[in-house]
Amino acid sequence: MSKVTVVGAGNVGATCANVLAHKDLVKEVVLLDIKGDLAKGKALDSWQQAPIDYYSTTITGTDDYADTAGSDIVVITAGVPRKPGMSRDDLISTNAKIVNMVTSSIMKHSDNPIIIVVSNPLDVMTYAAFQTAGLDASRVFGMAGILDTARYRAFLATELGVSPKDIQAVLMGGHGDTMVPLPRYTTVAGIPVTEMIDEERLTAIVERTKKGGGELVGLMGTSAWYAPGAAAAQMVEAIVRDENRIFPCCVHLSGQYGLKDIFLGVPVKLGKKGIVDVLELQLNEDEKALLNTSAEHVRNVMDVYKKM
Repeated sequence: MSKVTVVGAGNVGATCANVLAHKDLVKEVVLLDIKGDLAKGKALDSWQQAPIDYYSTTITGTDDYADTAGSDIVVITAGVPRKPGMSRDDLISTNAKIVNMVTSSIMKHSDNPIIIVVSNPLDVMTYAAFQTAGLDASRVFGMAGILDTARYRAFLATELGVSPKDIQAVLMGGHGDTMVPLPRYTTVAGIPVTEMIDEERLTAIVERTKKGGGELVGLMGTSAWYAPGAAAAQMVEAIVRDENRIFPCCVHLSGQYGLKDIFLGVPVKLGKKGIVDVLELQLNEDEKALLNTSAEHVRNVMDVYKKM
C-alpha cells in the first residue's frame, strides 16, 4: 500500500495525516478539504516537519478529488460539529450529505479502497458511507471504539498510577452515552482490573468514559482531535502492516450478537483486507442487555437518516 487520503483538514483530519506521516508507513498522504488552501497549508507545515522528525512520507494538500486517485485507504473526517441550537436530526442531515458526497467523489477515482469513517454521528455516517460506496462490508467501517477504549484506559492509568501501556480493554456498542465498556474484559498487565480497583470507582470511570467527548467540549469549546486523529492513524497502520490487530471498530453486523443490518462497535481483527474477522464474545445477560440497548439507540438514529 502506498497512498492514504484523509478527507477533512480540520483538527482531527490534520492530526491523523500528521501522525500517519510520522509513522512512515506509506509513500504519500493526501490531505483534502473544500478549503484547499487550509489543506495545502497544513500539509506543507507537516512536510516541513519531516527533516526534523525524520520521516519520508510526502504529505500533499488539495481540494481536488483527482489528486486522491489510486488511494489504498481513505479516512473520512469531514463534517460539521454540533452547534448550539442544532438538533441531532439537523446534524445527521448535514453530515450525511457531506459523507455521501465525499464517498461518491472518492469512488470515482479509486477502485477498491478501504474507507474508515470518523465523522459523527459515527455509527450512522458509517452506514451512509457503506451504502454510497457499494464496497464489501469488510472495507467500510468506523473509528470509535479505539478512541473510547483509549479514554477508558487513560482514566484507569491515572487512577491506578500505572503506565497506560499495560492496560487492555474491550468496549462495545454505539459511540456515545450508550457505549458498553466491559470491565470483565479489562486487565492491567494481565491482572483483572476488578482486582485492582473497587466497583464504585470503576463505575465512575466507566461513566466518565461515556461522556469523554463532552468533557473535552466543555473544557475547550470544541471537540477533541489529538486522540481521535491518532486512533484513526492506528487503524491505518494495522491495515498497511497487515497486523491483524484486535480493535473495537464500528462494523456491519450480519447476525453476530443476534444483530443484523446495523453498524455497531464490536471487537474485530483488522488487517490488509480491512475487517478480517468479527469476534463474538460470550457476553453475560447484563452485557447483552446493554449492547441491545445501545443497538436500539443506533437504530433510532438510523431511522432518522433513512427517512431523509
